[in-house]
Amino acid sequence: MQHTDIIFPLAKINLGLNVVERRPDGYHNLQTVFYPVPIMDALEVSEMNDAFPSTIDCDLKVTGIDVEGDEQRNLVVRAYHLLKDEFPTLPRLHTHLYKGIPTQAGMGGGSSDCAAMLTLLNRMGNLNLTTLQLIERAARLGADCPFFILNKPAYAEGIGERLRPISLDLKGWYLCVVRPNIPVPTREAFAHITPRHPEHCCLDIVSQPVETWRDLLVNDFEYSVFRAHPQLAAVKKQLYNLGAVYAAMSGSGSALFGLFRRPVSFPCTSPDTFTTCLQL
Repeated sequence: MQHTDIIFPLAKINLGLNVVERRPDGYHNLQTVFYPVPIMDALEVSEMNDAFPSTIDCDLKVTGIDVEGDEQRNLVVRAYHLLKDEFPTLPRLHTHLYKGIPTQAGMGGGSSDCAAMLTLLNRMGNLNLTTLQLIERAARLGADCPFFILNKPAYAEGIGERLRPISLDLKGWYLCVVRPNIPVPTREAFAHITPRHPEHCCLDIVSQPVETWRDLLVNDFEYSVFRAHPQLAAVKKQLYNLGAVYAAMSGSGSALFGLFRRPVSFPCTSPDTFTTCLQL
């Protein structure tokens, strides 16, 4: 096994997100299109030496954007233990996660870190798991995690784990992402949702030119989240005022994004607001 390895988990945006029905298990079935975007974390893994306590198999140091919660419950550590149970020869590991993807933003940062850890361990440990085997293990850890094994545009159903890769290419578009410091917990977002089947499936809509998306491509969470947090609705409006061809909230979190034909600078009134503009 290599001594040290590093991987760069990507973020995602949702192009449309429809909550179509409540399941008997309490979860909800969705329809959405995941699209990977080059906003990244960095995950570095190295074998522990004797200086680390013998009671810990995998520890985690997080820097960059703050992450709340017990680090031993972080999906990176949980991914390690999932494979460690199956492959006991995996050594004890020290992990350093640098967070560049905003948290509680609907951009999949935690899920991406989880999938990256599975991919990295498969590579470092020569476990020879296939992509489908990695996807199956990722699904045990979170609904969005399987997408980040693929890191390619995909239409998703179920709770987000049933994926169909699609040939969508937004190369050349400028993506502006704005994440105000307004956390929207997933539980809160789902608590006020009313499931319904959309008139137009998001998969059909994204096959049309981006210029047609504004009046058709919907994120069902926006209605209730914007009512609770009108500042987020104001961000979406401002993205359109700046010239966005399409703007929406990503996932159930508080990140808003706009697709532009040119680079833009979003005017921030708070230093706690995450904002970036990059070319896809």
